[in-house]
Amino acid sequence: MDWTPTISELSGPRYQRIVEAMEADIAAGRLVRGQQLPTQRALAKALGIDLTTVTRAYTEARRRGIMEARVGQGSFVSETSARRAVDLPHPVAIDLSMNVPPHPLEAHLDERIIAGMEAIRSQSGLTAHLNYQPPGGSAHEREVAARWIRSRVPHAHADRLVIYPGTQTVLFNLLAHLARPGDVVLTEALTFPGIKAAAARLGVKLVSVAMDDGGILPDALAAACRAHQPKAVYLIPTLHNPTTATLSAARREAIAKIIRDADTRLIEDDAYGLLDRSATPIASLIPERTYLATTLSKCIAPALRVAYLLAPDNAAQQTMRSHLQATVQMPAPLMVALVTHWIETGIADRIIAAIRSEAVGRQQLAQRALKGFQFLAKPAAHHLWLRLPEGRPDVAAHLLRNGLAVVAGDAFTVDGTAPHAARVSLGAARNRSELTEALRILVGALHKPVDARQIV
Repeated sequence: MDWTPTISELSGPRYQRIVEAMEADIAAGRLVRGQQLPTQRALAKALGIDLTTVTRAYTEARRRGIMEARVGQGSFVSETSARRAVDLPHPVAIDLSMNVPPHPLEAHLDERIIAGMEAIRSQSGLTAHLNYQPPGGSAHEREVAARWIRSRVPHAHADRLVIYPGTQTVLFNLLAHLARPGDVVLTEALTFPGIKAAAARLGVKLVSVAMDDGGILPDALAAACRAHQPKAVYLIPTLHNPTTATLSAARREAIAKIIRDADTRLIEDDAYGLLDRSATPIASLIPERTYLATTLSKCIAPALRVAYLLAPDNAAQQTMRSHLQATVQMPAPLMVALVTHWIETGIADRIIAAIRSEAVGRQQLAQRALKGFQFLAKPAAHHLWLRLPEGRPDVAAHLLRNGLAVVAGDAFTVDGTAPHAARVSLGAARNRSELTEALRILVGALHKPVDARQIV
């Protein structure tokens, strides 16, 4: 653990210099396979640099396969590879693991960002948005957002709305507010990894509820409510992540009644709702029991870090604003100002329409490429849920060897056995040409016969 790299003679960003020094010391025998490395904090102190730089370096080293992390033990030089990164045969060339919206030319994002900033500068000046702002947004920003959301949720009003820096912060704050360590929150059998991470950090127990291709099963939810008396139910009713299931109107009504009868709360993750406006949020049925989270991450861009939480009432809104202030203080004011301008002028809806249209085009491309395979998809979804061939546990590894990354089913499993499936994020490809190549690699892996697997 006494390794201290020499990075002063190297060029480039510091984190890259650390990785290059690690590779060089492995090649020279100064670091050996299995040797424990310093903690990130210890190395940052030894080099006199900030911790985030070392964290980034260790992440890159793990990506290159020269370092591995062992839970509860620390970081070690990889036991399985001591090769330099240039010798690694199959770096990831196309990453379809991150579920992000595509950015077609028709969205005109570059031009609209510049024009939006110029409009803000001429109205109030950019520096007016560089200081502390009210946690949860100003009255005007919340009113604009509430009016926009009201087309889908009639009870949306500014005194119930909080502006957050992304849905992940919303979920963490809601779990901290509604539950205590050891308390139960119900969710679909497959769910968003972000809620799993938040629950694990807070000590909240997630309990899965059975689902089918149409989403969560109402009878199973009712039974789980009776058995566990949950503090809340977390659901993604529209374009579910990862299965793309969208609950029917009948199921939404049944679920609303179950939640009301169980005297619990609903956390409705509406991340994809703006892509499918035909689906009415459950919040419209039980507004007094629902915390509705709507974000721009999946319908415009994740880096905007703007999400809206619609609380059941003004008292709950005030509580959530205090939670926000205690954790991250406020969303980025300049980004909120830009989004508010886009909503007021109708630009946000035009951007979303262009992104939705591109999502439809990419789904059609995938439908043609994956003909004959089993998968779940919806026209406006950014992803699809691919059922992998039985007896083929090597598909994900084969894809990685060929430069393509997807997310295997175990990332979404709450408890029980992980499904033999993968989420393929079509929006992550930079363009349709890259997506076509990615689908070619994917289809090749699915067609690969079992007896042709590589022996290693």
